[in-house]
Amino acid sequence: METKIKTVSLEVPEDSNIILGYSHFIKTVEDLNEIIKTYVPQAKYALAFSEASGERLLRFEGNDRHLIEVALENLKKLSAGHTFLIILKNAFPISILNAIKNCQEVGRIFAATSNPVDVILAELERGCGILGVIDGYSPLGIEDALQRGKRIKLLREIGYKS
Repeated sequence: METKIKTVSLEVPEDSNIILGYSHFIKTVEDLNEIIKTYVPQAKYALAFSEASGERLLRFEGNDRHLIEVALENLKKLSAGHTFLIILKNAFPISILNAIKNCQEVGRIFAATSNPVDVILAELERGCGILGVIDGYSPLGIEDALQRGKRIKLLREIGYKS
């Protein structure tokens, strides 16, 4: 059986963040949906999950039709079982990431970002699996005192540090 390595670029809607992960059970859809609604009730969001056995359907929840369509299209392109994708608007992944990581079905988080994301996949006859991701771009340098000050100010302005 030959293994093929390929990459797939995910669509990240403007002003949105994504969380891409691996989970092992259909219950993931309901549990992650509950986490999102509890931790970031103001968010517009989509959650899609790719079953790896049984009916092998793309399952979904959310409160924004466009984001749901984008999440489902992204998972169709990946075609990797037991994969979930959350798309968030009006919320940041940092607000829910620990709760998602603590969800008993979740095995791994590959990315939590608003950057362009390319997913590296291994494809066999039976299906695809995620090997890793390329999140955003390569660094261009090292921050200086001015850039450090901007970073610190931004975190306080958006309420993540006091």
